[in-house]
Amino acid sequence: MTHIDAGADLDPVHPTAAPVAGRARGLTAAEVAGRVARGEVNDVPVRSSRSLVEIVRANVFTRFNAIIGVLWLIMLFVAPIQDSLFGFVILANTGIGIVQEWRAKKTLDSLAVIGEARPTVRRDGVATVVGTSEIVLGDLIEIGPGDKIVVDGACVETDGLEIDESLLTGEADPVVKHPGDPVMSGSFVVAGGGAFTATKVGREAYAAQLAEEASRFTLVHSELRSGISTILKYVTWMMIPTAIGLVISQLVVKENAFKDSVARTVGGIVPMVPEGLVLLTSVAFAIGVIRLGRKQCLVQELPAIEGLARVDTVCLDKTGTLTEGGMDVAGLHPLNGSDEAYVRKVLGALGESDPRPNASLKAVIDAYPAGEDWRCTEALPFSSARKYSGARFSEGDGQSSAWLLGAPDVLLPDDDPALTETERLNEEGLRVLLLARVTRDLDDPEVARDARPTALVVLEQRLRPDAADTLRYFDEQNVRAKVISGDNAVSVGAVAGKLGLTGEVVDARHLPAERDAMGEALDGATVFGRVTPQQKRDMVGALQSRGHTVAMTGDGVNDVLALKDADIGVSMGSGSEATRAVAQIVLLDNSFATLPSVVAEGRRVIGNITRVATLFLVKTVYSVLLAVLVVCWQVEYPFLPRHLTLLSTLTIGVPAFFLALAPNKERAKPHFVRRVMRYAIPGGVLAALATFATYLIARHSYTGEGALEAETSAATLTLFLISLWVLAIIARPYTWWRLGLVAAMGGAFLLVLVVPWLQHFFALRLVGTTMPWTAVAIAAGSAAALEYLWRWVDRRFPA
Repeated sequence: MTHIDAGADLDPVHPTAAPVAGRARGLTAAEVAGRVARGEVNDVPVRSSRSLVEIVRANVFTRFNAIIGVLWLIMLFVAPIQDSLFGFVILANTGIGIVQEWRAKKTLDSLAVIGEARPTVRRDGVATVVGTSEIVLGDLIEIGPGDKIVVDGACVETDGLEIDESLLTGEADPVVKHPGDPVMSGSFVVAGGGAFTATKVGREAYAAQLAEEASRFTLVHSELRSGISTILKYVTWMMIPTAIGLVISQLVVKENAFKDSVARTVGGIVPMVPEGLVLLTSVAFAIGVIRLGRKQCLVQELPAIEGLARVDTVCLDKTGTLTEGGMDVAGLHPLNGSDEAYVRKVLGALGESDPRPNASLKAVIDAYPAGEDWRCTEALPFSSARKYSGARFSEGDGQSSAWLLGAPDVLLPDDDPALTETERLNEEGLRVLLLARVTRDLDDPEVARDARPTALVVLEQRLRPDAADTLRYFDEQNVRAKVISGDNAVSVGAVAGKLGLTGEVVDARHLPAERDAMGEALDGATVFGRVTPQQKRDMVGALQSRGHTVAMTGDGVNDVLALKDADIGVSMGSGSEATRAVAQIVLLDNSFATLPSVVAEGRRVIGNITRVATLFLVKTVYSVLLAVLVVCWQVEYPFLPRHLTLLSTLTIGVPAFFLALAPNKERAKPHFVRRVMRYAIPGGVLAALATFATYLIARHSYTGEGALEAETSAATLTLFLISLWVLAIIARPYTWWRLGLVAAMGGAFLLVLVVPWLQHFFALRLVGTTMPWTAVAIAAGSAAALEYLWRWVDRRFPA
C-alpha cells in the first residue's frame, strides 16, 4: 500500500521522459562508463546454446569415435583403402553433426536476443530500456507487474510492490517490499511497482549461481536421450568381451595371414558400434530447432521439442492465448441510480492512478480519459490473487472517495442482485468488472465488505482468429484441452464455446483441495474459471499425478508457477518477462497457431528416431551375435569392413537420414528403450542366425582358391536382403517416396553385384547359381519369419 502526495507527478516514466524532481536519478553516464571499464557488468552467459568449441568437442570426442578412430588408423596401415571407408563415413557424420548444431545455435541465439528481457534502468534521471547484459553494478532498475528481477538488489522506491519469490524459496505467498528491502534475481513482480538498486550482477547474482550448471538444455527430461545413453552403455559392455574373443579367434586360433586376420577382426568390431544413432538424434533435434525458429518459435531447451510431442493434456490460459491481449469497453451499466457522468470521471481517475495498467484497465483508459481535477492519494495495485485494484481520490470539490474495480463475484455477496445482470452478460462471453465505492481503508483485508455497487463495466474480448483451428487440431490429435482462467467461469465457458470447445464449466472456488479429488474433477470438466495462481499450479500437479503429460500456456505473471511446474511451459513473446524466463518454449510472434507446428515437430523427431534406432540396433545385435558364433565355431569372420560399410550405408545410413526427417504425426509413446529393443533383439538374432547358416553352407559348397570370397559374397547377399526387409518394415506405412527409397537401396546393391569394377572394389562375386539362390531362399524364409515374429512381439509385449 502506498500513500501518494496529492501534488506528485503520477505519469509513468517513458524512455523519452524528462527527469522528475524528488526521486532517485540513478547513475550518470560517466559512472556507467567507469563501471563497464572495471568489468562490473551483468555478463551472465546466454543460456540458449553452447559455444562452437563445445559443439566441436561434443561431436568429435565421443566414446565411439575413439573406438572407430583407433580401428580406422589400424586399417589404413594393414588393408586396402576400401576397407577404411567406415572411417571416412564417421568423419562425414561428425562434420554434419557440427554444422547442424552450429546452425541451430545461430538460430537459437538470434531468437534469444529477440525474446530476452529488456529491463528499464534510470540513468541521469531518465528511464531507458537496455539489454540485460548492459546493466552495471549500482544501476537503478524500474519494475512493475510481470517484470522479472534480473539482478540482486535493494529497493529504493515502492508503490504497493509485491514480489513472488516462490521459484527461489518455495514460498508461494507474494512478499510485500518496502524501501531498503532486498530483492533476488529470479523472482518477479506480481503487483505494484517501484525501483531497486543493483547490488550483485553477473555470476554473483543469486539466480545466476543457481542456473550456472543447470540452464543449458538440461532442465527438461529427455527420455529419448537417456534411453539412447542406456542402450549405448549396454552395447559397450557387450562389445568388450565379444571383441576380445574375436581378436583371439582371428589372430591366434586361425592361421590366417596377419593383415587379413586384422581386417576381418576389425570388420567384426566396427558394426557393433551404433555410431550414427547419436548423430542422427542430434541432427533431428537441431533441424527441429531451425524449422521452428523460422516460425518465430524459440525453443529455450532442446528436449522441450520432444516433451511437447508426449503431451496428452494442454492447459490454456484464456487471456492472451484464446483471446488477444487487448479488450474494448462494450458498455457501462450504472447501478443503484448512479450518475453515469460521475462514474465516467471515477473510471478515468482509476485508469490514471495505475502507471502499469493491465489489459482490462487499458480498455477503461481508452474509453474514459482522465479529468484534470481528480488526484490519487492512495493506490492498491491489481493482484491476480485478490482479483481487484483500487484507489482513493481527492475530488475537485474537496471531497474524498475510495473505489475498487474488479470481479463482481469476488466483491459482492452471493445474493446481490447485480450478480444476476453479471451472469447474463457472462453467458454472452462478455467480461464484466464491478466499480464499487468503499468506506474502509484500502489496506484493510476486508476492504470489500459493505462495498456499494456503482456500475458494471462490460468488456468485449477479442478472440484470436487462429484459436478455433488450433483447438480443433488438438482434438484431432487426442490431446485434451483444459481452459484455466482467473475470469468468471461462465464468461470463460462462453468464450470456449464460441471456439468450439465443449464440456463442463466449473468455478474453481468449488474445486476440492485434495489432490486426488481435484484430479478426478479436472478429468471430468473442460473449462475452469476464478482460478487463483496457486490453484493453477495445484491443477497442473493434480493432472500429472493421474499420469498425464501436461503442457501449460500463458502470458501473465499469474501463470508463472503453473508454467514452471508443467512438463512443458509455453509462453507468448508479448508475455511478462517472468513467463518468458520460466517457459521452455516462447512463441515470439504471439501466435497460438504456432503450437501445432511445435507438437508436429516433436512427433516427427521422436517417432522417426524410434524408427531409425531400430535399424541401428538390429545391426548391433546381429554383429555381436555373429562375432560370438564365429568364436564358438572357430571359423574366419565372414566379412571385411568394406562389406559392412556397404550394407550399413544402403540399409541404415542413407535411409535413416531420410526417415529421420520425414513427416510423422503419431503421438510419442513412453518406454523408448523397451519399444526399440523388442524389435531389435529378435530382428538382429534372426539376421545373425540366417547369415551364419548361409556362411556355413557356403563353406561346404566352395573349395579351392577364392572360396573365402565366394563364401563372404553369399553371406553378404543373405544379410543384405534381410536388412533390406527390416528397412521395408520400418518404412511402413508406405508412400511413394518410401517405396522409392527401399527400391533405390536394393537397386544400388544390385549395381554393385553386376558392375565388374564395383565387384572388385567391394570384393563381392557370386559364384555359380546354387549357392546364391540358396542365400536368397534363406533370406526370403527369414523375412517371412521376421514378419511373423514382429507381429507376435506386438501382441505379446505391447509398448
